[in-house]
Amino acid sequence: MNLLVLGGTIFVGRHLVEAAVSRGHSVTLFNRGRNHPDLFPDVEKLRGDRDGDLGALRGRSWDAAVDTCGFLPRVARASADLLSGGVEHYTFISSCSVYPEGAVPDVDEESPVQAPPPQGIEDVAEHYGPLKVACEREVEAAMPGRGLIIRPGLIVGPFDPSNRFTYWVRRIAAGGDVLAPGRPDREVQVIDARDLADWLVRLVERRRTGIYNAVGPAEPLTMAAMLEGCLPGDGVDVRMTWVDEEFLLANGVEPWTEMPLWLPEGDPAYDGFFKVKREKAMAAGLTYRSLEETARDTLAWEIGRTGPSKVAPSGLALDAGMSRERERQLLDAWDARKSGLAPLES
Repeated sequence: MNLLVLGGTIFVGRHLVEAAVSRGHSVTLFNRGRNHPDLFPDVEKLRGDRDGDLGALRGRSWDAAVDTCGFLPRVARASADLLSGGVEHYTFISSCSVYPEGAVPDVDEESPVQAPPPQGIEDVAEHYGPLKVACEREVEAAMPGRGLIIRPGLIVGPFDPSNRFTYWVRRIAAGGDVLAPGRPDREVQVIDARDLADWLVRLVERRRTGIYNAVGPAEPLTMAAMLEGCLPGDGVDVRMTWVDEEFLLANGVEPWTEMPLWLPEGDPAYDGFFKVKREKAMAAGLTYRSLEETARDTLAWEIGRTGPSKVAPSGLALDAGMSRERERQLLDAWDARKSGLAPLES
């Protein structure tokens, strides 16, 4: 298969290229050449800019194309329209953020999505989900019957630019007293970018179309089990202190960014966030490696990498997590608050 990848050098796209090459496919990358231009020396590279410079794609054809970095509907439309006559199958990587805030648990691919923003709205950080909805619709219009829409949840693993899962891997490996947020048995969902990429290549090979949520793991995962899965195997001394969300909010802790993977349960906006159904994707062959493998490989990447700490695609990446000083202050305040009370369950 001749595969065109729009992007392909930062995170999911990088793993996608590796998966496609490992399965014997011929890959062409189209991007600006700004991030990791020396990656994949044996892969064809076309240079351009999705926002106004698609010339390198004109007159070319591929069996399939994958858009890993579409955030604005006019940009998604331009590439999909241009390629509509030159590719047989088109995949767009969207997001579970297309579902409304406050969505009920167990949303599936048939659940309602947010309304697209008014034309001209392009603040990705502010309107990420609605813009992804608009992008999906542009792809479906340009590629009727030939489009595959993938809606991932929180993607984790090596090369993650957001630091959300990596924060926990790094923090737990450092040992000592770790502030753990909220209720230990609250469910979370994460998917390794490599599992997503491997599965996506197999879907493209089979020319699958339609919409698929891509969340994991296969069985419900609690916050406590997720943190336990991040424990390194070298006997490091880690002591989890579970701090309730009322205390965290009262002390100005920012959910999701300063305290990764934590969303207040008292806020109805987050009711369905980590409860997205994955049965359709699993029936289509999505499988998952162990959380321990994901954590181990993420830590190895984190330890071994050099250069700038993060690459921010379209301004979305968050250097998530709190400083050790901030964590210590919160733990001390929590200890002072509960002084004289029965110890918290841990």
